[in-house]
Amino acid sequence: MADILDILDRLGEVRSANKARVSFLDFVHMVWPAFIHGNHHQIVAEIFEGLVHGDKSRAIINMAPRHTKSEFASYLLPAWFLGNYPDKKVIQTAHTAELAVGFGRKVRNLVGSEDYRKVFPNVALQSDSKAAGRWSTNHGGEYFAIGVGGAVTGKGADLFILDDVHSEQEAQQGNPEVFDRVYEWYTSGPRQRLQPKARICVVQTRWSQRDLTGRLVKDMVERPDGDQWEVVELPAILENGEPTWPEFWSKEELGKIKAAIPAPKWSAQYQQDPTSDESAIVKRGWWKRWDPENPPSCEFVIQSWDTAFLKTQRSDYSACTTWGVFYAESGETGKLKPNVILLNAFQERMEFPELKERAFDEYKRWNPDAFIVEAKAAGTPLIFELRQRGIPVSEYSPSRGNDKVARVNAVADMFSSGTVWAPNRRFAEEVIEQFAGFPGAAAHDDLVDSSTQALLRFRQGGFVPLHSDEDDDFTPKRKVEYY
Repeated sequence: MADILDILDRLGEVRSANKARVSFLDFVHMVWPAFIHGNHHQIVAEIFEGLVHGDKSRAIINMAPRHTKSEFASYLLPAWFLGNYPDKKVIQTAHTAELAVGFGRKVRNLVGSEDYRKVFPNVALQSDSKAAGRWSTNHGGEYFAIGVGGAVTGKGADLFILDDVHSEQEAQQGNPEVFDRVYEWYTSGPRQRLQPKARICVVQTRWSQRDLTGRLVKDMVERPDGDQWEVVELPAILENGEPTWPEFWSKEELGKIKAAIPAPKWSAQYQQDPTSDESAIVKRGWWKRWDPENPPSCEFVIQSWDTAFLKTQRSDYSACTTWGVFYAESGETGKLKPNVILLNAFQERMEFPELKERAFDEYKRWNPDAFIVEAKAAGTPLIFELRQRGIPVSEYSPSRGNDKVARVNAVADMFSSGTVWAPNRRFAEEVIEQFAGFPGAAAHDDLVDSSTQALLRFRQGGFVPLHSDEDDDFTPKRKVEYY
């Protein structure tokens, strides 16, 4: 009888080991008995399984702090990958070499452990593998740990793991160049050292729209022939108000953290949303959405330009927004009240000859009642050139001390009072997102500048008074069909 029980036990171990080779979470449970399972771990595990066994090649996972991000990505994933493919190469990255080597030591120790041999009995460390950040398997596979900025010359990777490549100290500087340096290092070094059909996994807490996740997603949108990423965002608190990992983080504990840190940090680091409404002056929900295919008939149209100097990669964009006033019945009084709708928007890097021709074409296309250009950068010569062509340009010169934040605050109540509309178009989404990321989170705010310039003109001209301004009814001035 004892022999039969012993055979059954060994059979159960073999079955568990077979499952652990295929299932990442089964592997986790075998080598980490104290692991506390959460639903979000299943999502991460499916991504990892797709990278190791399936056809996934690029994955980004954004996760709140202390949700087993690094334990999964920097410790367990490379060990599981080398168990399945002991002849392959892994490069593991963290924001410092010390941290990366620390994870390398943990992975090396796991690969050399008895628990690991139960799952992968034929995989072991090469006899001379002693260095924590650089070692090999008995099948010729290699593990290499490196900090951001380190050299990877001569190294290749079948699996490249980037775990929290931005340090908290750097992110707190408020200097966007710290994010740019990581991106430049990634694209000029490690990205060029990958083996054919290599897998890349980026796991991080969000910091800014300009962090590595933000830049890679932006590249994906702008370069459809380049790397296409599967992006998974796992906030600490879900949309229904419940924690992502209630087995470990209670709603009350997360509430204490939220109350203790500034809203932008909570939004980015814990909710994976660097442009959260909580930190925005103009919130996404304040925009009213225009669902019909065509915009309403507008009584007055204004076009606003915010210009840059040069068409270089590091210069700002030149941005143009076109707005219209239309009249609709107030839900409260039933009287006609003016509303503002975004009719068009774009931002581009343009040299001055292209800029002035584009401005002239946009004027002819929309025939605006007011054409406003801020008198700065290329705006001053643009004003002169357009006036020479007979266009009645209004020069906008912000008063000294009236900075961007003050201008957005000056029009914020127009949004909160429900008088600003946006159509369901891509250009409108770009404007909405820039406002949601202002101030500080967005890489560029040129559309915000152009929009606030136009809205200030409307309000100062008396076109868009609020309930707080006066309650008199309005009579439409004229009718113009634009579509």
